[in-house]
Formats: sequence, C-alpha cells, structure tokens
Amino acid sequence: MNNVRSPAAAPPAPAQGNAVGPKRLLFIDNLRWTMIVLVITMHAAVTYSNMGRWYYNEKASLDRASFLFFATYQSWLQAFFMGLLFFIAGYFVPAKFDSKGTARFLRDRAIRLGIPTLLYMLVIGPATIYFLLVRAAGAHRSFWSWWVAYVTGPAIRSGGTGPLWFCLALLIFCSFYAAVRLTARRTPSNTPWIPGDRSVIALIAAMAASTFLVRVAQPVGTAIYNMQLCYFADYVILFMAGIHAARHGWLTTLPRILAARWMRIGVIGGAVWWFAMLAVAMRLNLPLQPFNGGLHWESALVTGWEALFATGMCIGLVVIFRERFNGQNAPARFLSDNAFAVYVLHPPMVIGLALALRGWHAAPVLKFVTVSTFAAIMSFLVAAAVRIIRPVRTVL
Repeated sequence: MNNVRSPAAAPPAPAQGNAVGPKRLLFIDNLRWTMIVLVITMHAAVTYSNMGRWYYNEKASLDRASFLFFATYQSWLQAFFMGLLFFIAGYFVPAKFDSKGTARFLRDRAIRLGIPTLLYMLVIGPATIYFLLVRAAGAHRSFWSWWVAYVTGPAIRSGGTGPLWFCLALLIFCSFYAAVRLTARRTPSNTPWIPGDRSVIALIAAMAASTFLVRVAQPVGTAIYNMQLCYFADYVILFMAGIHAARHGWLTTLPRILAARWMRIGVIGGAVWWFAMLAVAMRLNLPLQPFNGGLHWESALVTGWEALFATGMCIGLVVIFRERFNGQNAPARFLSDNAFAVYVLHPPMVIGLALALRGWHAAPVLKFVTVSTFAAIMSFLVAAAVRIIRPVRTVL
C-alpha cells in the first residue's frame, strides 16, 4: 500500500451528535484489509506448521528453526490481529445503532453477518471440503448425498462456520449490545476523553486476568462452533474498547507519543518476554500443555505476554495507519472494497494451492510464503469477479 495522504492532512475529527463515528475512515479501511491479508497468511502457516485448526495440514517434519519461525509468527499474529478486527467492528456499532434503532440495527446485522455465515456453512465450506478434500481422498459418494450428511451431522456444528466464526461472534456481540441499549435508562454520553498510561495498564491487566480465567475451563486448542473461547476474553474487551473509542472520540485523538511508547513496550518487551519463555521451556524441557491453560504459572506467563503484545500492537497500528495511511489510491480502494469477500472466499484458494504444491519438495517456510502470496492474489481477483454479480455484491 502506498503512503498516499487524504486531502486533509490532520486526522478526521469525530462526528458530532448521536452518530458518533465518522461514516468513512480511510485509515481504518486500510487497517482492515491489511488484517484480512494476515488472516490468509495465518491459515497458510497452519497448513505447514500443523499448529492450529485448519482443513488441510501438510504432514511435514519441521527442523528447530522452522518450528521457532512458525511458533513465533502464529503466536504473535494470533495475539492481536483478530482482536484488532473486533476493536474496529466495535467502533462503528454505536453510530449504526443510534441511526437505525434496535429493530433495524439487528436486522442489518443479521443480513450483513448472518447471511454470509449461512452462505459459508451451507455452500462455500461444504463445496470446499468435498471437491478439494473428500474427492481427492477417493470417495465415490455424490455431492448431494454427502452434503445432506454433512449439514445434518456433527461436522457442521463443530467447524462448519470456518473463518466465518468471526461473523457469528460479532453478531452475538452486537445482539448483546442492542439488548443493553434497549434496557438502559439513558443514552450513553459522548463526552470527549483521551486515554493515558493508567488506562493502557488497566486494559492489559484486564485482558491478561480474564483470559487466564477463561483458559482454566477452555484451554488453547478447544473450540465451540469453531469459536476458540480461549481468545474471546480479549475479543470482548477490545470490542468494548472500540465502542468506548467511538463514544468518547479517542480513536482519532489518541496521542502519537502514547501510541509509540506502548508499541515499543509491547513489541520490544513482548519479544524479550516471548523468547525468554521459549528459552526456559526448551532448556527445562517443559511440557506444552500448562502453557495452553489451567491453573498453571506457565499459562499466566502466556496470557500476560499476549495482553502486553496485543495492546501495544493495536494502539500502535491504529495511530501508524491514522498518521501515515489515511488515504487511498486505486489499488488500496480495490483491496478495501473486496476485503470482506476475500475473508469469506479465501479458504479454497489456500487449500487448493497447498494441494497443488504437495509434490514440491521445498522447505515448509518457503511453501508457506508461496501459498500466502498467491492465495492472497487469487482471493482478491476471485472476490472482485464474484462481486460483479449484484445479489452476491449485496451480501459480500
């Protein structure tokens, strides 16, 4: 993405009145499509690392360097990128609710989030599994008979949402928000407010403590309807932070000095913390399971690291994009317009490319980079082509 500034050099000011958030923030659009590209790279990484849940995993043996690369890349990315998407989504919720009211807001969210989820669960996901994986395994069953068994069986309940678990979760979050607003006695205030260091520290502490407690019952590796609740404490808190940012206008006024300081603390401090954990774990040959959850000091270390790194990255990236990428040229507009469709449609691209490259005897890291690059390109091209169809364009 080129560094093209919008005509107004200063960050946009929050809108006045009940419509709290600006209708269009180009730096948020750019941040959103960047995170969605990172989603593609995450799924390509899982394909070759076998660390995480995905449709297809290539059973390649990893040397120590490859293991450290994938473990670091996936853990660092997982710590912040989906939480940042929930923060962005939360930022636009108050203005949508204020302008539409409860019924229209919920109807709009059901269309924008529910229909793509059902489209994926009933069409895109089953077609991807059957034509790329089931038939490749030599199954002779027809698609329709397999489809009926799939949509009525346990598979669709356990993982049928695919990456659209995000939309399902966001629909639930928005429904809770509407319920709170509906039962509240007054409209939330829009008083201007700017966070400081104490607020950031409180955010880190809340994320770390709540995630630790959730992982006592839902450790890393567990999921309900493909939603990994072990990360949801951060998602809920960051979604609420986005709502708070909209109500009090601090997304566009967050001081650059504050953001730069906490990004340095999060990235540099987080890197030291992360590699120290790895060194101790490898030196003492510690088992992996206590790091994933439970009442263990290892889990507390991980959740503390995640909260610090995630907060630093989220604050820092918001201000970096606001200051340096608050505009769009034609390529950036193309990426922004098709980003959500890419999020919905990218799984068959990642899986198809990985299957096509099975015979390529290259290092897993090189295959990861190759699949990530070409899957992203193909996904945007396919998304743009599919969105030419008017009904599809309405949904995606």
